[in-house]
Formats: sequence, structure tokens, C-alpha cells
Amino acid sequence: MKPMNADVLHVFKKGFSFVVDGPGNRLVYHLQGCNFRCPWCANPECFRAPEGQGMPIADMIAEAKQSESLFFAGGGVTFTGGEPTCQFEALRTALQGLKQNGIHTCIESNAAHINLPELYPLIDFLILDCKHYDSTQHRKWTGQGNETVLQNIAAAARSHPHLLVRIPLVSGVNAAVEDAAAFADLFQAMGDFPVELLRYHEFGKPKWEQNGMKYTMRDAQVTPEQAARFKAKLCQKEKRDIC
Repeated sequence: MKPMNADVLHVFKKGFSFVVDGPGNRLVYHLQGCNFRCPWCANPECFRAPEGQGMPIADMIAEAKQSESLFFAGGGVTFTGGEPTCQFEALRTALQGLKQNGIHTCIESNAAHINLPELYPLIDFLILDCKHYDSTQHRKWTGQGNETVLQNIAAAARSHPHLLVRIPLVSGVNAAVEDAAAFADLFQAMGDFPVELLRYHEFGKPKWEQNGMKYTMRDAQVTPEQAARFKAKLCQKEKRDIC
């Protein structure tokens, strides 16, 4: 594989988002590439490997500086995906440039990159997914085990002041009450950080067919009652902020 240029980032979508992708109003860059293959993915177009010219990081930083007046309520720039760490060196360069210009930074990551902790000092707000507590099940649903994921979340819990861990709740995968208990036991050993529950949705389903892929999820919806039971069990086992 041809090495990627560390001076450009391959972006498949960008736009502003309020609160959803980190604090405040944020300029969000969806980066190409992902090392997971979650069958419920809302952005399957990210599966394609980065190609083409890409966006020069200098232009991206200039765009962020021009947008500073829109970064209200503690906003800034968020890198998501896809999986942003698939373009690791370019991502590092972009984060460094934004920090040098006083722009608040955030990434949303699956936490699977072995060198992810190297980026922690460059990230003001860190959002990490924990899709499953069991490595065998994690590999079944994503294509990779969760050992590095859990190591990186634990490292962030020890050292990063603004960590949010997200669990994408998917019925038949990780949304049962016994799953909540297992997640609680796992997180208790890691430290104190807030957890956000994201209920399964099918917003990305049409894009699978548009990109020539079959959408295989069935009966994966999580009802409000099911999510409430999950949250109650998580809180019962361990007292922490759940949203």
C-alpha cells in the first residue's frame, strides 16, 4: 500500500454540528477509512480506502480559523469517521496545527489504534467507543478484538481530563441487562468517566445499498424501555454519569 501523505487528510463529509460531536458548535470532519466493519455503521462510505488528492491540512486549519466566530458554547473542530486514526500521522499534524492556533479539538474514535494515547495531549475532548466488553463478541461484530480498545480507554481514564465513553446499544449484540452488568464491572476497574448510550438506528441503511453492500442487521432496534433497563442496571452496579 502506498503510504499516505501526512500533509493532507481525506475527508468524505464535513459540516457543523451542535453538541452531538463534542461540546458546543463544532466543525466536523468525517475522515475516510475504517479498520472496523460494524454491520450497523451509519457511514459505510468510509470503508473505502483513502484515495485521491485529499484536503491539505493547511487549508483545513485556515478553514477552522475562519470559522472561529461559529465555535460558540465551547465549540471547535471534531475529527470523526470512519475512523480518524486510520490517517494517524496526518491526524496528528492537523491536531498540532489546531492546538497551535488555539482551536478546541475533539476526536471520536473506536480506540483501536495502538498509538492512540500519543494523541491524548493534543485532544481537548476525547470520545471513545466501547462496543463490547467481550473480545470474542467484539471480533464477531467489528472484525477485531477489543484488547487495544480497552487498554486505550483505561489509559485515557487515568490521564485525560475530558473523556466520554460511548456504548452503541444494539439489540442482540450488547443491549441486554446482563450486558449492562458486564460493562459496569469493566468500567469500574478503569476509573471515573461519563458514559453515553447511543441507541441503534437505521439512518445509514440506504447508503449500504448505494455503495454496493448488503445491509444485514435485523431486529436490532432498542426500545426506550430496553434502554432504560440497561441504564438502570449500569447505574445499579456502578454510580457514574450516564447520558
